[in-house]
Amino acid sequence: MRNSDPTPATTGWTIGTDVGGTFTDLWLRSQDGQSWVCKSPTTSDVVTGVVNAVHLAAQTAGLDVADLCSRVTRFGHGTTVGLNALLTGRAVRTGLLTTRGFGDVLEIGRLRRGTAGLTGLELGDYHLRGQIPPLVPRTLVQEVDERIDTDGVIRTPLDLVSAGEAIGRLADAGVEAVGICLLWATENPYHEIAVASLVRELLPDAFVSVSHEIAPSVGEYARASTTVANAALGPIAGHYLTRLEAELAALGMTAPIMMTTSAGGVVPASTVTQRPVNGLLSGPASCVVAGQKLGQALGTSHVLTMDVGGTSFDVGVVVDGAPLISEQVTFGGADMRVPSVDIASIGAGGGSIAAVDGGVLTVGPRSAGAAPGPVCYGKGGTQPTTTDADLVLGVLDPEAFGSGGIVLDRAAAEDAIQNTIGMPLGLDAMAAARAIRVVFDSAMADLLRAVTIERGHDPREFTLIAGGGSGPSHAWALCRELGLDGFVVPPTATAQSAYGAGTSDLKTTASRTSYVRLPSGVEPSPNDVATIAAAVADTKRRALAEMPGADLSAVTFSASVRYHGQAHHLDVALPDAPDLSAVADLLRLFEKEYEQLYGKGAGFREAGFEILSVRAVATREATTVDAGVQGEPFTRLGSRPVVFDDPARPDDTGVFACRWPAAGQDLEGPCLVQLPGCVVVIPPGGRATTDDLGLIHVTVGA
Repeated sequence: MRNSDPTPATTGWTIGTDVGGTFTDLWLRSQDGQSWVCKSPTTSDVVTGVVNAVHLAAQTAGLDVADLCSRVTRFGHGTTVGLNALLTGRAVRTGLLTTRGFGDVLEIGRLRRGTAGLTGLELGDYHLRGQIPPLVPRTLVQEVDERIDTDGVIRTPLDLVSAGEAIGRLADAGVEAVGICLLWATENPYHEIAVASLVRELLPDAFVSVSHEIAPSVGEYARASTTVANAALGPIAGHYLTRLEAELAALGMTAPIMMTTSAGGVVPASTVTQRPVNGLLSGPASCVVAGQKLGQALGTSHVLTMDVGGTSFDVGVVVDGAPLISEQVTFGGADMRVPSVDIASIGAGGGSIAAVDGGVLTVGPRSAGAAPGPVCYGKGGTQPTTTDADLVLGVLDPEAFGSGGIVLDRAAAEDAIQNTIGMPLGLDAMAAARAIRVVFDSAMADLLRAVTIERGHDPREFTLIAGGGSGPSHAWALCRELGLDGFVVPPTATAQSAYGAGTSDLKTTASRTSYVRLPSGVEPSPNDVATIAAAVADTKRRALAEMPGADLSAVTFSASVRYHGQAHHLDVALPDAPDLSAVADLLRLFEKEYEQLYGKGAGFREAGFEILSVRAVATREATTVDAGVQGEPFTRLGSRPVVFDDPARPDDTGVFACRWPAAGQDLEGPCLVQLPGCVVVIPPGGRATTDDLGLIHVTVGA
């Protein structure tokens, strides 16, 4: 029988796992603080890859797998199962019930539904427009006779006969899930509750999502798309988590599964089963939260996290000690109201495919993934990737790659780069490999500029924490591009998201509409303050209701604010029990953040303000960053030639290895430090030092 207490334990052994597009990462910590990281290829069913990683962890720690599982008291888990299902159209057949006259809400969107999610470059390609259909086709959208107004007053009573007929049509169409989004259910959910009850009666096997619970926000399009996405993922999440729990139980695991959410915390798996849409960005969010914790340990409040995995490059920003949060994400052509750590991503990773098209070298966004993978894996891949380039440049050791016993084929990688890249560009294999790295690094540097400089932040004021299998290998080049002095590499870098899943705080959220309009020149009234204060009290109560050990939790609040007439808003910090002074401060803080984001003078107080909603976040600290772990000295393995700047003149580079670095060590560049699953590159003129946390601090030099 599994431990029913979902509170993250900190006394026994801890496992954190993260399923990526290429590898499933695992971080393991023993009761006495020793840590290990492992990587196992991601499998098509995902669950097998996680189980394989647990077996590999037991082997790495020198334990029988049953013995390991019996010691684990916390099992953190992040996955892309839900996101991949949305992006590939593998979600279950879903229907939508909505108010009469609003059946086209998913088709219309915000008049840009056909281009939602496209990059700036992709917007110019008209062949890409309208390629992604709505999450629910119009034939599976049924309208119900009812109407509630903006004040929550029922204008048209619910017609249960029309609701029953609409549900019957969805039943005849074979839907497995139903989303219910009725107009202004956020102000009065009475009709949604009644329709949901009728669906459960007539379609007892269907997964049901109601908008006032899943996305209680103003704007029926985002509310509807979030609700149907949650419904479409419900059966998938339930099946996946049930199978994963059964597989782990068979190994002897009794710890409950704690799932990471897009908001950067963990919740019991049962919560995600009911609201799977909240876990779409669980892996990348875990990486940012891990960076936040390291920033606190380092005494810095401004942190940039970078995670270069097999298929993507993810960047997170921590400002004043807190990750930036976004209220909305766009996936599969749909805008969804899901509180998420604000993460920027591009298709750039270790498996990114290099190609020459019309004489121009491109790297990514296509990826070789885990199967067949880069050419050097020897699994049938024929197109060169950034991993192949790093191998040819001397960065990677063919005999010491990852933790799964993979031996890399350097000759095959060199031939593929020469034939595919070198010959069309008139370069030898080494020069072509360096060209791949330059293009790859430039794309990543552009993304780092976008999340800092373009948002009003100076990247030189941030500490860059490099993670992922390829991040520590490329961070030196990004520092040179951005003018940073250096970067930091944690010993868990290759599995940083898994580390975040294992150490993230328990975090629950609740939101509620709280509409207050303040025309230009009008100060907040006591009634306005009462409306906001009521929303604060309600969201606090609901956030704590889902939190085990609520008395040990801290609660923070934010309000969604915009200028009157705008379509988008900013989330601004709000105190508990706000008064007139606090609401006035809220508006001033909104204007400050607005001008920081859009430029000085961009604010327009004359338009007046709109306060849309309030969100509460309850947090219970789970653990702290490991300190005092007994590290080990770097072991020199020898040296090998590595290309940094001139492909014709590689530098003789010292090679060192370590599992968890001891404090007080100092290395001069050029050199390489092989950590489990990744390689830290210290360029010529650079230096690396270590601290009590096992962190490697790299300065890159001029």
